Amino acid sequence: MSTQNSPQKILVTGGAGFIGSHLSEALVAAGHDVVILDDFNDYYDPAVKENNLAGLRGKVEIVRGDISDDAVVVDTFTRHQFDGVFHLAARAGVRPSIANPRLYFSTNMDGTLNLLEACRHHGVKFFVFASSSSVYGVNTKVPFAETDLIERTISPYAATKLAGEQMCSNYSHLFGLRCACLRFFTVYGPRQRPDLAISKFTSALMADRSIDRYGDGSTARDYTYVDDIVRGILAAADYTEKSPFEIFNLGGAATTTLNELIGLVESAVGKKAVIRDLPDQPGDVPKTYADVTKAETLLGYRPMTPIREGITKYAEWQRGMNAAQG
Repeated sequence: MSTQNSPQKILVTGGAGFIGSHLSEALVAAGHDVVILDDFNDYYDPAVKENNLAGLRGKVEIVRGDISDDAVVVDTFTRHQFDGVFHLAARAGVRPSIANPRLYFSTNMDGTLNLLEACRHHGVKFFVFASSSSVYGVNTKVPFAETDLIERTISPYAATKLAGEQMCSNYSHLFGLRCACLRFFTVYGPRQRPDLAISKFTSALMADRSIDRYGDGSTARDYTYVDDIVRGILAAADYTEKSPFEIFNLGGAATTTLNELIGLVESAVGKKAVIRDLPDQPGDVPKTYADVTKAETLLGYRPMTPIREGITKYAEWQRGMNAAQG
């Protein structure tokens, strides 16, 4: 899906979300005809998603519907002849998937199957699937590589993402659908979901509220700035022209402990955090760390935004949002 080619008709599922809205803007800027399919569910305030679309209104078609509803998917594909699909829609979050696994399996697995079937029957050329670093589970080898044996996912959310990868593999092998599965490592930046740590910590410090720290602060994550992720997604879509099925890690290729993260947010906001210590959360992995060698070699992917710079950018964006809201 080279941006150098003529404009293409693209479906972005979850396009009103954090990553999806950034991706949709990049696709529109490259001249593509974009349709967004999103159900605007209440996992967090739907008004946040409405705001995410501020720069896209009038430039894209927005279909409000649930990917687990096959009739919605069939109707969308019948009305449009898509060249490609970026599938970012999902029920997100490890912890809520433990509380409500049926919802996660319905949306993330049935929904993905509905989309793959629609691609099969409508001659779609490529399919890019948003997977997750959570599929690695309690992998003790670091950094995590795409060739690592995955034996122990530890949340329903992770299980649905691993199943999605396998479904993509099936449809690539059986029906010739060119697929790229992208394992995202803790994406952050402007519009980040309000339930994620950087967003929660920044908002809390700016409002002089305490923050929750689960465990002793030694858990570590590979944080990836959203602009880097979008570049990787677009490069992966292009790469489907060379290979029918691939899995790529898209990460920052560095780790930051929870305690280090709190310090970085404190520095960006200019306030000291009041910390409320809580027990470790079930389903949370102790560490994520992406080996991005494959993405570097095949996609030319290189994370460009160090965590300190990214958090500073995020804090500036949040200040602007707070000022705009009065």
